Amino acid sequence: MSPPSSLSNLPQWAIDLQSPPKPRPKPSNIPDPPGFSAAPTGKRSLSAKQPSRKAPSVDETDMLKIKKSWEVALAPAKALPMNAIMMYMSGNSLQIFSIMMVFMLFKNPIQGILQTNQVFTKYESPRTKDKMWLVKAVYVLMNLVALGLGIWKVNGMGLLP
Repeated sequence: MSPPSSLSNLPQWAIDLQSPPKPRPKPSNIPDPPGFSAAPTGKRSLSAKQPSRKAPSVDETDMLKIKKSWEVALAPAKALPMNAIMMYMSGNSLQIFSIMMVFMLFKNPIQGILQTNQVFTKYESPRTKDKMWLVKAVYVLMNLVALGLGIWKVNGMGLLP
């Protein structure tokens, strides 16, 4: 049997990959090794054996939403040490780099404060609404601390009276 004309210009190894050999019958005199299963393996057979995962309850979902909202609320505080080191290293002279750093130090917290409700909308539910006010207050407080860092830098540059 000759290969089709479209396969004639391909190398032999490519032809072998496109048409794999037929499986050979197992010789009856060689036993299977211990632990060998003749059943086909694949994603379907493995997923069929595993028990299905139960859906999380409403309480678990609400608890995860609260935990994630706390992570978001504390994110500005995690950026404070990096911002403080960058402000210290940029110096107190009026240069384009230090002016841009101060601009970003003011812009990001102000944007965060103005968008507080949009940041936390995906974590709010009727059951978590009463717990979210503290999370939002911490988020605003951390952004105010970042603004304070910007005011400290502007004062150090001599731009405040």
